Amino acid sequence: MNVQQTLQQAVQHHGRGELAQAERLYRQALAREPNNFDALSLLAVLATQAGHPQAAIELLRRAESIRPGDPRVRAATAEAFSTLGDQLSRLRKLPESIDAYRTALSLHADMPEAANNLGLVLGMSGRINEAVTAYRHAIARRPALAEAHSNLSDALRVLGQYDDSISAAREAIRIRPQYPEAFNNLGNALVAAGRTKEGADAYESAVRINPNSAEAWNNLGNARAALGLNDEAGEAYQSAVRLRPDFAEALSNLGNWLKDAGLLEEAVECYRKAIAAKPEIVEIHNNLANALRELGEPQAAMATFQKAVEIRPDFQTAWNNLLFTSQFLPSLDGRAILEGHVRWARGFAELLTQAAAPHDNDRNPDRRLRIGYVSPDLRDHPVGRFLVPLLTAHDRERFEIFCYADIARADAVTEKLRASCDHWHETLRMRDDALAAKIKADRVDILVDLALHSAYNRMLVFARRPAPVQCTYLGYPGTTGMTAMRWRLTDRCLDPPDEERPFYTERSMYLETTYWCYPPPDFATIVTPLPMLSNGHVTFGCFNAFAKVSTDALDAWARLLERVAGSRLMLHAHHGPHREKVRERFRARGIADDRLEFVGRLTPAHYFANFHKIDISLDPFPYNGGTTTLDSLWMGVPVVSLAGDVAVRRSGLSILSRVGLADLVARGVEAYLDIAAKLASDQNRLVELRSSLRDRMRGSPLMDAPSFARDVERCYRWMWKQWCAS
Repeated sequence: MNVQQTLQQAVQHHGRGELAQAERLYRQALAREPNNFDALSLLAVLATQAGHPQAAIELLRRAESIRPGDPRVRAATAEAFSTLGDQLSRLRKLPESIDAYRTALSLHADMPEAANNLGLVLGMSGRINEAVTAYRHAIARRPALAEAHSNLSDALRVLGQYDDSISAAREAIRIRPQYPEAFNNLGNALVAAGRTKEGADAYESAVRINPNSAEAWNNLGNARAALGLNDEAGEAYQSAVRLRPDFAEALSNLGNWLKDAGLLEEAVECYRKAIAAKPEIVEIHNNLANALRELGEPQAAMATFQKAVEIRPDFQTAWNNLLFTSQFLPSLDGRAILEGHVRWARGFAELLTQAAAPHDNDRNPDRRLRIGYVSPDLRDHPVGRFLVPLLTAHDRERFEIFCYADIARADAVTEKLRASCDHWHETLRMRDDALAAKIKADRVDILVDLALHSAYNRMLVFARRPAPVQCTYLGYPGTTGMTAMRWRLTDRCLDPPDEERPFYTERSMYLETTYWCYPPPDFATIVTPLPMLSNGHVTFGCFNAFAKVSTDALDAWARLLERVAGSRLMLHAHHGPHREKVRERFRARGIADDRLEFVGRLTPAHYFANFHKIDISLDPFPYNGGTTTLDSLWMGVPVVSLAGDVAVRRSGLSILSRVGLADLVARGVEAYLDIAAKLASDQNRLVELRSSLRDRMRGSPLMDAPSFARDVERCYRWMWKQWCAS
C-alpha cells in the first residue's frame, strides 16, 4: 500500500474504535513520510483519545509547522490541552491543570466542557470568583449544560450569594430533572440561606434519585439534625457510612449524633476512624476531644485539642475548648489557667483590640444606658434560663436592652427572653466583624458576654471593642484573657477581695447580693421525705455532667463510702465502658458494685425526680457544680462542696453561703470527707434541711430577682461612670 492507502485503512480502524491497529498504520505512514500532515494530525487525535495528550500536543506542533493556522489543528490542539487538564486534575496537579484548560480555551473558546472543568479546578484551588467566571463562560457557550449550572450554584453558595446559588441549582434541575448532584447543591444553598426544611427536601430528592450518594446522605443527616429530627439524622449518617466506610466527615457527624445520644464510647470509635481516614480535618480532632472530656478524661481531651491547634494554629474552636477544659484539670492552678488564656489572647485578640476605633458614646453618667447581651445560649440552656429573671426584672426606664442571639432554633425560653428586651437580633450567620459593626452601630454602651470560652462564643467580637464598656458574666465565672474585656461580674465568695488572686485579666466587679439568680423549673416538683428513713442507709449523689467528675473526686467518694457503712452513691454518667472503669476504681477499695448506681440521659422531670432518691449531694471538684447545686437545694438535698483557688472551683461556697450552709464547704479533701460523713450521721439535720431548704432558697438572694437586677444595674452604672470619667 502507498501512504494514502495506509491512511485510509487507518481511518477505517480508527472509526471502528480499533485504536491499536489505527495507531500502527498511522506510524507506518509517518515512517515513510515524516511530515505527512494528515498522519500527524490524525495520530494526534488518536493519542488524545487514548489518554496521551502530551504526545498529541507534540504531534500537533509538528502539524502546525507544516500548515500554520490550520483550524483543524487548532481545534485538535485545544482538545488535547483539555484532556491534559483532565489528567492533571485527577493527579491533583491543580496549577498545571488550570494552565492546560486556559490554553485549550485560548485556542478554541467554544469548549463548554473545558470551561466547566476549569471552574472545578479553580474552585478546588480556592479561586472561587474565577471559577464563577469559568462556569458562566461554559453556560454562555452551551446554556443547556446542566453540570455548569449545578457547579455555578456551588461556587455562588461559597461566596454567600445564596439566592443566585439557589436559582442556578434550580436551572440545572429544570434542564435535567433527574440530576442528584444538582439537588444536593440546591440543598446546600437552601441550608446556607437558613431554609433548612427546604434543604432537607432537596437532599431527599437527591438520595431518592441516587440512593448510593454518600455525600447527599451525609448532608441530609446534617439538615435533619438541624431540624431536631435526631433519629432520622442518625439513619442518614449510618447510610452515608455504609456506602463509604472511610467517609471521614460522615463518620464525624455520626460520632456527634452518638455523643448527643449519650453513646460516648461509640462516638469516640467513630471519631478515631474518621481521623484515620483524614487526619488533617481539625474539626474531627476537636469532636474527639469533646467526647473524651465528657467521658471524664480531661487530660486526654487537652492533648487532643492541642493536636488540633498544632494542625491548624488559627482553629478558634479548639483553642476555646482547650481553654475551657483547662478548668477541669486538678493539676492546673489559677495562674497556669490564666497563662493559657493570656497566650491565646496575645495570638488572636490583642491585634484586633489595638486596631479598634475609639467610641463617641454620650458620656452623660446618669442617662439611660444601652445594655447588650451576647450569647449562643438564649434558649433552653442554663444560661438562657438564668437570664430570664434578670431581663424580666430590668428597669427598662433606666436601661434599654439589646440581645444578640447566636441560636439555631428558638424555644419557649427564647420567647421569654425576646419578650423581655427592647431589641432582639438573630446573629447566627453574622461574621465576627459584621456583628461587631452592628453592635457599634446600635451604640451599645455596655456589652455583656454570657459565654466566655464555652461553645460558640463570640470572644473575637469583644476583641474588636464594639462597645466602650465590656463585661463577662454567667457562662462560667472565669477569665477571657483579653485586655478588651475590662470587667467581670463576680461575688465575694467566688473571689474574696481581701485575698491576692491575680487569676483574671479583667477587673472584678462585685455583686453584693449573689452571682446567681435561680429560676426554678417551670413544672411542678415536690420535695419527698428523706430517703434514708425508708432505705435504712444514706445515699449520696452527684448529678453533674460526668466531665466534672475528676479521678480525685472519685477517689474521695470511694473513701467516703468506706467510712459511711452501708452508704450508696448515685452518679450521672452516660452508658458505656467508662462506668465499668468507675466500678473498678471502687472495687479496689472494697466497694461492692451494688453500692454504685448510674443514671444516664434523662428528661428534666426524671432528672429532678432522681433527687427524691438521694440524701446528700456531693459537689464535684475541682470544677464545682452551679445549676445542679441549685437544683439540689431546690429539691431539699444539701450539698457538700470543696472550695478551690479560682471562681469555677468556689461555686459551691458562693451558693451554699446564701442559704446559711457555709459549714458544708471544705478547704481540703480530708475536711470534705469529714463534713460529708458527719452530715450522713446527722439524721435530724438532714430531715430538717429536707423540709426547709426550698423555703430557705425562696427567702434568700438566690431567688430575689428584683434585688438581683438592681444589684447588676448598680454594677453597670458604676462601670459606666468609670468610663465617663476616664
